[in-house]
Amino acid sequence: MILPPARLGLLGGGQLGKMFTVAASTMGYRVVVLEPDVHSPAGDIADEHITAAYEDSAALANLAATCAAITTEFENAPAASLDTLAGHCIVRPTSASVAIAQDRIREKTFLRDNGFPVGPFAVIDDGAALLATTVPLRFPALLKTARFGYDGKGQAKVTNLAEADLIHGQWQQPACVLEEFLPLKSEVSVVLARGADGETRPYPVIENQHHSGVLDLSIVPARVSSRVAEQAESLAIKLAEKLDYVGVMAVELFVLADDSLLINEIAPRPHNSGHFTLDACRTSQFEQQVRSLCGLPLGDPRLHSPVVMVNLLGGAWAGGEPRWDAVLSHAGAKLHLYGKREARPGRKMGHFTVMAESVEVALATAARIKQDLGIA
Repeated sequence: MILPPARLGLLGGGQLGKMFTVAASTMGYRVVVLEPDVHSPAGDIADEHITAAYEDSAALANLAATCAAITTEFENAPAASLDTLAGHCIVRPTSASVAIAQDRIREKTFLRDNGFPVGPFAVIDDGAALLATTVPLRFPALLKTARFGYDGKGQAKVTNLAEADLIHGQWQQPACVLEEFLPLKSEVSVVLARGADGETRPYPVIENQHHSGVLDLSIVPARVSSRVAEQAESLAIKLAEKLDYVGVMAVELFVLADDSLLINEIAPRPHNSGHFTLDACRTSQFEQQVRSLCGLPLGDPRLHSPVVMVNLLGGAWAGGEPRWDAVLSHAGAKLHLYGKREARPGRKMGHFTVMAESVEVALATAARIKQDLGIA
C-alpha cells in the first residue's frame, strides 16, 4: 500500500483532476499535476504543477522520479507517455486499458470480439471513401470519429451513405465508426472502482439525459427495472475484469424498448455522471480513484439519498455571473464550481446536486433551480 504523505502524479488538469486532487489532499497525499495549460482547475490547487506537454520527456522523468504512483483524469493521455511512466513507478489504469477506450474502433471491436452486446457498426479506415465501402447498416446512422470525440464533438447524424460521405470528406476523412441509430428507451451508466486485487465496487446504476450530445442531468437510482439494473451492473463488472482494469471507470449503456442493453462507450476514469457520489454516497468516485491507485481497500459506495445531478455549462454565464442563491437557498442542494477562467457555450463549468427523499422530489427541485438560473 502507498500511504500518506506520498506524492501522487496526475496527467491532466481539468475538473476531474481537481476533484481527484481534493480527495487525495484530504487523505493526506501530495499531488503533482502534469498539464500544459498554465491555468487549470487541478493545476491551480495541486502541490506542484508541471507545465509541459504530456509527451515532454523531461517532465515525464520528473514525474516518475518524484511520485509513488501516477494516474490520469482523461482518456486521451498518450499511451506512450503512460508506458514510459510505468517503467519507473506504478501507473493505474494501464496504457493498454486506456488505449482501447480512447479509440472507438478498438473499443467497438474489443467489445464485439469479447461477446459484449454492441449495436451494429461499420469501421471506416483513415482516408477511405465511404461510398466505396460496403456498409451493412440501416439509416439513419451516427458517424463518429475514432479519436478525440466527446460531448457530442466529432459526430454527426446522417440519413444516407451519400450524406455520411460528404461529412466524412469535410472532416478530412479521419478513421471513423458508423453506428446504426437505434430508438432508445433510456441511457444509463455504471461507475465502478476495481482494485489491483480484483475487488470491485459498483455504484448504483445512473440514468442519464443529454442535450445536444452533452450530459444534462443524471438521476440516481435510475428509473429502470431491477433486472435491467442488475444486468447493467453485471456487464460493467465483467468488462472491468476482461480489461484487467485497475481504477475508476464508467460504462455507458443504451436501454432498448425491450429492456435489452447495449454498451455504448467506456470511460477509463471517473465520469461526469458519477459526480453525484461526492454528495450522496459514503465514498466518492474520486476517493475510490485514490484508493485503487494506492492499493488501499476500496471504500463503501452505498447511496445514502436519492439524488439528481445537473451540469452547469458556459451558457449559464451569458448574462454575467449566475445568481447562485438559486442553488444555495435549497438545503438539499450542493453547488460545485470548477474554477475555469473562461465560460464558453457548451463548456462544463460546474454542476449541482439535489438530494431528497425521492427521485421525483429531487427532479422537481432541480427543475425549479434550473428555471431560476435561466437554464431550464
